[in-house]
Amino acid sequence: MHFKRSNDNHSTVLHEGQVPYLTFRKLDQAGVRHGFSTRMGGVSQGMFSSMNLSYTRGDDEASVDENFRRIGQAIGFDEKKLVFSNQIHDTMIRRVGKEDCGKVMTGMDGLVTDVPGVPLYTGYADCVPLFFFDPVKKVAALAHSGWKGTVGRIGEKMVKQMKDGYGCRPEDIVAAVGPSICRDCYEVSEDVAEQFIKEFSAHPKEEFLDRKENDKYQLDLWKANEIILTEAGILQENLDITDLCTCCNSDYLFSHRAAKGKRGNLGAFIVL
Repeated sequence: MHFKRSNDNHSTVLHEGQVPYLTFRKLDQAGVRHGFSTRMGGVSQGMFSSMNLSYTRGDDEASVDENFRRIGQAIGFDEKKLVFSNQIHDTMIRRVGKEDCGKVMTGMDGLVTDVPGVPLYTGYADCVPLFFFDPVKKVAALAHSGWKGTVGRIGEKMVKQMKDGYGCRPEDIVAAVGPSICRDCYEVSEDVAEQFIKEFSAHPKEEFLDRKENDKYQLDLWKANEIILTEAGILQENLDITDLCTCCNSDYLFSHRAAKGKRGNLGAFIVL
Protein backbone atom coordinates (compact mmCIF):
# COMPACT_ATOMS: atom_id res chain seq x y z
CA MET A 1 0.00 0.00 0.00
CA HIS A 2 1.47 3.30 -1.11
CA PHE A 3 -0.38 6.23 0.41
CA LYS A 4 -0.23 9.77 -0.88
CA ARG A 5 0.91 11.80 2.14
CA SER A 6 -0.59 15.28 2.59
CA ASN A 7 2.19 16.67 4.80
CA ASP A 8 5.49 15.74 6.45
CA ASN A 9 4.06 14.94 9.89
CA HIS A 10 4.84 11.21 9.63
CA SER A 11 2.17 10.82 12.30
CA THR A 12 0.15 7.96 10.84
CA VAL A 13 1.71 4.49 11.00
CA LEU A 14 0.71 1.66 8.64
CA HIS A 15 0.67 -1.83 10.15
CA GLU A 16 0.83 -4.21 7.21
CA GLY A 17 -0.39 -7.79 7.21
CA GLN A 18 -3.45 -9.74 6.12
CA VAL A 19 -5.60 -7.04 7.77
CA PRO A 20 -3.73 -3.73 7.52
CA TYR A 21 -4.60 -0.89 9.87
CA LEU A 22 -3.29 2.51 10.95
CA THR A 23 -2.17 3.89 14.31
CA PHE A 24 -0.72 7.19 15.53
CA ARG A 25 2.82 7.59 16.81
CA LYS A 26 2.03 9.52 19.98
CA LEU A 27 -0.80 7.19 20.99
CA ASP A 28 1.50 4.23 20.30
CA GLN A 29 4.14 5.81 22.54
CA ALA A 30 1.51 6.44 25.25
CA GLY A 31 0.74 2.71 25.25
CA VAL A 32 -2.95 2.58 24.33
CA ARG A 33 -4.36 -0.04 21.97
CA HIS A 34 -6.05 1.72 19.07
CA GLY A 35 -6.39 1.63 15.31
CA PHE A 36 -8.05 2.94 12.18
CA SER A 37 -9.08 0.54 9.42
CA THR A 38 -8.33 0.66 5.70
CA ARG A 39 -10.39 -0.80 2.84
CA MET A 40 -8.13 -3.85 2.78
CA GLY A 41 -8.33 -7.25 4.47
CA GLY A 42 -12.08 -7.83 4.59
CA VAL A 43 -14.61 -10.00 2.75
CA SER A 44 -17.17 -7.48 1.48
CA GLN A 45 -17.78 -7.19 -2.26
CA GLY A 46 -18.38 -4.47 -4.84
CA MET A 47 -18.51 -0.90 -3.57
CA PHE A 48 -18.02 -2.24 -0.02
CA SER A 49 -14.77 -3.97 -0.96
CA SER A 50 -13.47 -5.18 1.23
CA MET A 51 -13.23 -4.04 4.88
CA ASN A 52 -16.63 -2.35 5.23
CA LEU A 53 -17.44 -1.71 8.90
CA SER A 54 -21.04 -0.53 8.66
CA TYR A 55 -24.30 -2.46 8.98
CA THR A 56 -26.39 0.43 7.66
CA ARG A 57 -25.17 0.90 4.08
CA GLY A 58 -26.66 -2.21 2.48
CA ASP A 59 -23.79 -4.66 2.82
CA ASP A 60 -24.27 -8.33 3.69
CA GLU A 61 -24.52 -8.61 7.50
CA ALA A 62 -22.43 -11.79 7.70
CA SER A 63 -19.65 -10.07 5.74
CA VAL A 64 -19.64 -7.11 8.13
CA ASP A 65 -19.57 -9.52 11.10
CA GLU A 66 -16.50 -11.20 9.62
CA ASN A 67 -14.87 -7.82 8.92
CA PHE A 68 -15.29 -6.77 12.55
CA ARG A 69 -13.88 -10.13 13.70
CA ARG A 70 -10.84 -9.67 11.46
CA ILE A 71 -10.09 -6.07 12.43
CA GLY A 72 -10.56 -6.96 16.11
CA GLN A 73 -8.07 -9.79 15.79
CA ALA A 74 -5.59 -7.52 13.98
CA ILE A 75 -5.75 -4.58 16.42
CA GLY A 76 -6.32 -6.72 19.51
CA PHE A 77 -9.84 -6.41 20.91
CA ASP A 78 -12.92 -8.62 21.28
CA GLU A 79 -15.34 -7.48 18.58
CA LYS A 80 -18.27 -8.95 20.51
CA LYS A 81 -17.65 -6.39 23.26
CA LEU A 82 -17.58 -3.33 20.98
CA VAL A 83 -19.59 -0.27 21.96
CA PHE A 84 -20.88 1.35 18.75
CA SER A 85 -21.76 4.97 18.17
CA ASN A 86 -24.75 5.77 15.95
CA GLN A 87 -23.55 9.14 14.71
CA ILE A 88 -25.88 11.98 13.73
CA HIS A 89 -23.33 14.76 13.03
CA ASP A 90 -23.98 16.38 16.39
CA THR A 91 -21.85 16.85 19.53
CA MET A 92 -23.45 14.45 22.03
CA ILE A 93 -21.03 12.30 24.05
CA ARG A 94 -21.82 9.13 26.03
CA ARG A 95 -19.89 7.71 28.97
CA VAL A 96 -19.88 3.90 28.59
CA GLY A 97 -18.88 0.79 30.53
CA LYS A 98 -19.12 -3.00 30.53
CA GLU A 99 -22.94 -2.89 30.53
CA ASP A 100 -22.81 -1.21 27.10
CA CYS A 101 -20.69 -3.86 25.36
CA GLY A 102 -22.33 -5.09 22.16
CA LYS A 103 -24.74 -2.14 22.10
CA VAL A 104 -25.30 0.85 19.80
CA MET A 105 -25.31 4.27 21.46
CA THR A 106 -28.02 6.06 19.49
CA GLY A 107 -27.52 9.72 18.67
CA MET A 108 -23.95 9.81 19.99
CA ASP A 109 -20.96 11.20 18.11
CA GLY A 110 -18.57 10.66 21.01
CA LEU A 111 -17.81 7.75 23.37
CA VAL A 112 -15.61 7.76 26.46
CA THR A 113 -14.69 5.11 29.04
CA ASP A 114 -12.34 4.34 31.91
CA VAL A 115 -13.17 0.63 31.94
CA PRO A 116 -10.50 -1.78 30.65
CA GLY A 117 -11.59 -4.24 27.98
CA VAL A 118 -14.44 -2.07 26.62
CA PRO A 119 -13.51 -1.30 22.98
CA LEU A 120 -15.05 1.80 21.38
CA TYR A 121 -16.03 2.18 17.70
CA THR A 122 -16.94 5.17 15.54
CA GLY A 123 -17.41 5.06 11.73
CA TYR A 124 -16.02 7.27 8.94
CA ALA A 125 -15.70 7.96 5.22
CA ASP A 126 -14.23 11.53 5.08
CA CYS A 127 -15.26 13.01 8.46
CA VAL A 128 -12.56 13.47 11.10
CA PRO A 129 -11.92 10.78 13.74
CA LEU A 130 -10.61 12.20 17.01
CA PHE A 131 -8.75 9.87 19.40
CA PHE A 132 -8.12 10.68 23.08
CA PHE A 133 -6.15 8.90 25.81
CA ASP A 134 -5.18 10.02 29.30
CA PRO A 135 -2.31 7.77 30.46
CA VAL A 136 -2.57 9.15 34.02
CA LYS A 137 -6.28 8.58 34.70
CA LYS A 138 -6.49 5.72 32.16
CA VAL A 139 -9.38 7.16 30.13
CA ALA A 140 -9.96 6.54 26.40
CA ALA A 141 -12.34 8.25 23.99
CA LEU A 142 -13.35 8.68 20.35
CA ALA A 143 -15.25 11.50 18.68
CA HIS A 144 -16.69 11.82 15.17
CA SER A 145 -16.05 15.36 13.92
CA GLY A 146 -17.54 16.21 10.51
CA TRP A 147 -18.00 19.86 9.64
CA LYS A 148 -20.99 20.16 11.99
CA GLY A 149 -19.16 18.46 14.84
CA THR A 150 -16.11 20.61 14.19
CA VAL A 151 -17.96 23.93 14.14
CA GLY A 152 -19.77 22.64 17.27
CA ARG A 153 -16.35 21.93 18.87
CA ILE A 154 -16.98 18.29 19.80
CA GLY A 155 -13.25 17.91 20.51
CA GLU A 156 -13.43 20.62 23.18
CA LYS A 157 -16.57 19.02 24.61
CA MET A 158 -14.78 15.68 24.86
CA VAL A 159 -11.88 17.26 26.76
CA LYS A 160 -14.41 18.87 29.13
CA GLN A 161 -16.18 15.52 29.58
CA MET A 162 -12.85 13.87 30.44
CA LYS A 163 -12.07 16.67 32.94
CA ASP A 164 -15.48 16.77 34.59
CA GLY A 165 -16.28 13.06 34.47
CA TYR A 166 -12.91 11.52 35.25
CA GLY A 167 -10.67 14.25 36.66
CA CYS A 168 -8.37 14.30 33.62
CA ARG A 169 -5.99 17.22 33.12
CA PRO A 170 -5.92 18.45 29.50
CA GLU A 171 -2.12 18.64 29.58
CA ASP A 172 -2.00 14.88 30.25
CA ILE A 173 -4.28 13.93 27.34
CA VAL A 174 -2.69 12.48 24.19
CA ALA A 175 -4.85 12.99 21.08
CA ALA A 176 -4.89 12.40 17.34
CA VAL A 177 -6.74 13.90 14.38
CA GLY A 178 -7.16 10.86 12.16
CA PRO A 179 -7.42 10.16 8.40
CA SER A 180 -10.16 12.24 6.78
CA ILE A 181 -10.71 14.62 3.89
CA CYS A 182 -7.94 17.20 3.39
CA ARG A 183 -8.16 20.92 2.67
CA ASP A 184 -7.42 20.48 -1.05
CA CYS A 185 -10.28 17.98 -1.47
CA TYR A 186 -12.93 19.50 0.80
CA GLU A 187 -14.98 22.11 -1.06
CA VAL A 188 -17.80 23.71 0.94
CA SER A 189 -20.47 26.29 0.28
CA GLU A 190 -20.39 29.88 1.50
CA ASP A 191 -22.92 29.25 4.28
CA VAL A 192 -20.70 26.53 5.79
CA ALA A 193 -17.61 28.73 5.42
CA GLU A 194 -19.38 31.61 7.18
CA GLN A 195 -20.14 29.39 10.20
CA PHE A 196 -16.43 28.59 10.52
CA ILE A 197 -15.39 32.23 10.10
CA LYS A 198 -17.79 33.15 12.91
CA GLU A 199 -16.81 30.29 15.23
CA PHE A 200 -13.06 30.81 14.72
CA SER A 201 -13.15 34.60 14.61
CA ALA A 202 -10.05 34.83 16.84
CA HIS A 203 -8.03 33.29 13.99
CA PRO A 204 -7.31 34.60 10.47
CA LYS A 205 -9.68 32.71 8.20
CA GLU A 206 -6.75 31.92 5.91
CA GLU A 207 -5.57 29.46 8.56
CA PHE A 208 -8.41 27.09 7.71
CA LEU A 209 -10.16 28.43 4.58
CA ASP A 210 -9.29 29.23 0.96
CA ARG A 211 -11.85 31.19 -1.05
CA LYS A 212 -12.33 30.18 -4.67
CA GLU A 213 -13.65 32.19 -7.62
CA ASN A 214 -16.98 30.31 -7.70
CA ASP A 215 -18.00 31.47 -4.19
CA LYS A 216 -16.95 28.08 -2.86
CA TYR A 217 -14.29 27.47 -0.23
CA GLN A 218 -11.70 24.83 0.59
CA LEU A 219 -12.04 23.96 4.28
CA ASP A 220 -9.26 22.56 6.47
CA LEU A 221 -10.93 20.36 9.10
CA TRP A 222 -7.52 19.18 10.34
CA LYS A 223 -6.43 22.72 11.19
CA ALA A 224 -9.81 23.60 12.71
CA ASN A 225 -9.63 20.56 14.99
CA GLU A 226 -6.03 21.33 15.89
CA ILE A 227 -7.15 24.83 16.98
CA ILE A 228 -10.05 23.36 19.00
CA LEU A 229 -7.92 20.77 20.80
CA THR A 230 -5.03 23.08 21.64
CA GLU A 231 -7.43 25.78 22.85
CA ALA A 232 -9.01 23.09 25.05
CA GLY A 233 -5.62 22.62 26.72
CA ILE A 234 -4.09 19.68 24.85
CA LEU A 235 -0.37 20.29 24.38
CA GLN A 236 0.98 20.45 20.83
CA GLU A 237 3.59 17.84 21.73
CA ASN A 238 0.77 15.46 22.72
CA LEU A 239 -1.20 15.90 19.49
CA ASP A 240 -0.82 14.00 16.21
CA ILE A 241 -2.32 15.45 13.02
CA THR A 242 -2.76 12.87 10.27
CA ASP A 243 -0.94 12.99 6.96
CA LEU A 244 -3.52 10.81 5.15
CA CYS A 245 -6.52 12.15 3.22
CA THR A 246 -9.35 9.69 2.63
CA CYS A 247 -10.30 11.32 -0.68
CA CYS A 248 -6.71 11.40 -2.02
CA ASN A 249 -6.32 7.73 -1.05
CA SER A 250 -9.73 6.37 -2.00
CA ASP A 251 -8.20 3.13 -3.35
CA TYR A 252 -7.16 2.32 0.21
CA LEU A 253 -9.63 4.31 2.35
CA PHE A 254 -13.40 4.80 1.95
CA SER A 255 -14.28 8.33 0.82
CA HIS A 256 -17.85 9.59 0.48
CA ARG A 257 -16.76 12.37 -1.90
CA ALA A 258 -14.52 10.25 -4.08
CA ALA A 259 -17.13 7.47 -4.39
CA LYS A 260 -20.09 9.86 -4.70
CA GLY A 261 -21.73 8.12 -1.75
CA LYS A 262 -21.29 4.56 -3.02
CA ARG A 263 -19.01 3.22 -0.33
CA GLY A 264 -18.51 1.39 2.93
CA ASN A 265 -17.28 2.74 6.26
CA LEU A 266 -13.90 2.87 7.92
CA GLY A 267 -13.67 2.32 11.66
CA ALA A 268 -11.81 4.01 14.51
CA PHE A 269 -11.14 1.85 17.59
CA ILE A 270 -9.64 2.37 21.02
CA VAL A 271 -9.57 0.10 24.10
CA LEU A 272 -7.92 0.28 27.51
